[in-house]
Amino acid sequence: MSYDGIVTHAAVQSLQDFVGGRVAKIYQPTPTDLIFHLRARGVRGKLLISINAAFARMHLTEQSEGNPQEPPMFCMLLRKHLEGSVIERIEQVGFERIVHLDLRSRNELGDVNEKQLIIELMGRHSNVILTDKESGRIIDCMKHLTPAVNRFRTVLPGETYVSPPDQGKLNPLEMTVQDLTSRIEWNAGKIDRQIVGIVSGFSPQIGAEIVHRAGLPHQNAIAAAFCEIQSEIRSHDYQPMIVFNEKGKDDFHVLRLTHESGKTETFANVHQMLDRFYAVKSQTDAVRQKAGDLSHFISLELKKNKMKLKKLAKTLQDAEDADKYRLYGELLTASMHAFKRGDQHVDVVNYYDPDQKHVTISLNPNRTPSENAQAYFKKYTKAKTAKRVVAEQVVQTKNEVAYFEGLTQQVESASLKDIEEIREELVEGGYLRKKRSNKAKKKNKTVIDKYYASDGTLILVGKNNKQNDYLTTKEAARDEIWLHTKNIPGSHVVIRSQDPSEKILMEAANLAAFYSKSRMGSGVPVDYTKVRYVKKPSGAKPGFVIYTDQKTLYVTPDESQVLKSREQPKSETR
Repeated sequence: MSYDGIVTHAAVQSLQDFVGGRVAKIYQPTPTDLIFHLRARGVRGKLLISINAAFARMHLTEQSEGNPQEPPMFCMLLRKHLEGSVIERIEQVGFERIVHLDLRSRNELGDVNEKQLIIELMGRHSNVILTDKESGRIIDCMKHLTPAVNRFRTVLPGETYVSPPDQGKLNPLEMTVQDLTSRIEWNAGKIDRQIVGIVSGFSPQIGAEIVHRAGLPHQNAIAAAFCEIQSEIRSHDYQPMIVFNEKGKDDFHVLRLTHESGKTETFANVHQMLDRFYAVKSQTDAVRQKAGDLSHFISLELKKNKMKLKKLAKTLQDAEDADKYRLYGELLTASMHAFKRGDQHVDVVNYYDPDQKHVTISLNPNRTPSENAQAYFKKYTKAKTAKRVVAEQVVQTKNEVAYFEGLTQQVESASLKDIEEIREELVEGGYLRKKRSNKAKKKNKTVIDKYYASDGTLILVGKNNKQNDYLTTKEAARDEIWLHTKNIPGSHVVIRSQDPSEKILMEAANLAAFYSKSRMGSGVPVDYTKVRYVKKPSGAKPGFVIYTDQKTLYVTPDESQVLKSREQPKSETR
C-alpha cells in the first residue's frame, strides 16, 4: 500500500508541533474513523485516525464529516479519558505503521493519569487501543481480538498490551548499505520485492523506485539508489505528490516516484496530500458498501431491459411478414379448388404479381382449405397489431435502458447523501418498495454540490436525477450556462455566469465529463447552452431533458482539477 512506514514517519514528524498541546474534542463519525481536535500554542488541527481495512491512515484533515446523533461507546470512553489531556509525546515505533500517543491528564481527585493511545495502521489488522501507560493494561480498543481470532496476542479490555510480532526487518535509518546488499540474493531476481522484505517501512512502490533509479539491477547501482532514498528520509527531503494514472490507479508518496507515469500534483506537506488523495477514495468505498444492494438492483434492471429489447427486435422482425400472411390468405381463398385437407403445401398463381409467378404456400394438413386460409388471415391481424404495439414497447424499453444506464453512472460518483436520494427516486418511480418505518421521515431539501472555477466563479453540479431536475428547472437562472456530456449519461452542470470565459467553460466541462459515464475517457464531447434552451418534456423520466442552440467542447477528464475546484476561494466568505 502507498501509506507505508515512510509516509507514517513524515506524518509523525510533522505532528510534533502539537506536542505540549491538548486534545480539545473527540468525535467518531464512522465505525472505523476517529477525529481528534488538537490545540497547541495557537495551532489548531483535526487529526483523522482511520482503521478502514482499505484506507488505514492518520493525518490532519480539512474534510467535514457528519457525526451520529449518539456517539459510539468507544468514542465516549475516549472523551472520558482523553479530552483536555496534554499530549506529551507522538512517536513512531521503529519504522512500522504503529504510532504511540502519550497523554497526561488529572482525575477528579487531582491525581496525574498517564494514558497511551496506540494506533496500528496495518490494513485489515488496523486498530486503535487505549492503554494505561504505567501498567500497560488495555482500557479498551476499537476492535476486540480474542484468542480464537489471534493466537499471538489478545486485544481485549483488561489484558496486557502486546505489540504485533516483529517481522525481522531492518530500520532504514539505522542500517548500512552492506546490510542491504548482503541480504539480497542477486541471482533470485525480483530485487524490488526482496528490498521490501528486508527494509522496514518500505512499500512495493519504494522497492520499485529503488530499482528504477538504479537503472541496472546490479549491486553498486542498487546500493547507490538505496543511499539516495535513505538520505531523503534522513534529511526529511520530502516532495509529497499524487500521481494520477490514466487507468485510474492513482498513487501517492512523500518521496519522488520517478517510476510512475501520469499527471502529478505536488503539495506543501504530507497532510494536504493524504487529505486530497483520500477525499474521494474513502467516500467511494463507503458509498460502495451502502449502495451494494442498490447497484445490484440497477444492474439487474438494466440487464433485464436489454434482453427485452432483443426479444422485441425479433418480434418486430417477425411482424414485418404481416403483408405476406395477408397475401397467402387471399391466394388460398381464391385457389381452394387446388388443394384439400391432408396437403402439406400448395403451388398457386400470385395474381398480384405482374409476371403471374407461382408461389408455394405451406399448409396444415389437419385443416380444411378454408381453415388454412383463415389461419393466415389471423397471423396477418396478429402481426399487424404486434408491429404497432411492439414499436411502442421498443421506445419505452430504450428509455428504460437509458434511465438505468444514467443511474449506474450516478451511483458510481455518488456520495452517501446522493445514494439515499437515488433510492427515494426508485421508490417514487415504483421500482422499489418503500421500507416500513414507525418514524415520520422529514423531507430533506435538495442540496446541490458547489465547485469553484479558478477565478472563483461558482459552478453547480447535480449528482443524481433529483438534483439534476432541481438544478436545471428551479435553481438555475435562464441566462446562466448549462452543460452536459453529449449523448452520454452524466450530471447537469450550471455555471453561475451569463458570459463565462473560455477557461471557465473548459473547467466546467471537465466537471461534466468527470461526473459522467466517460469519466475514464479522452476527448469527451460536452454540450453547453443557456438554461433557457433546456426543456423537460411532459411526463419525462427524472433527469431527462432536451436542449437546443448548443455548442460542443471536447475535454479529457482530470481528477486533480476536480479536486482543486472543490476548494472555496479564500476571499469568499461563507
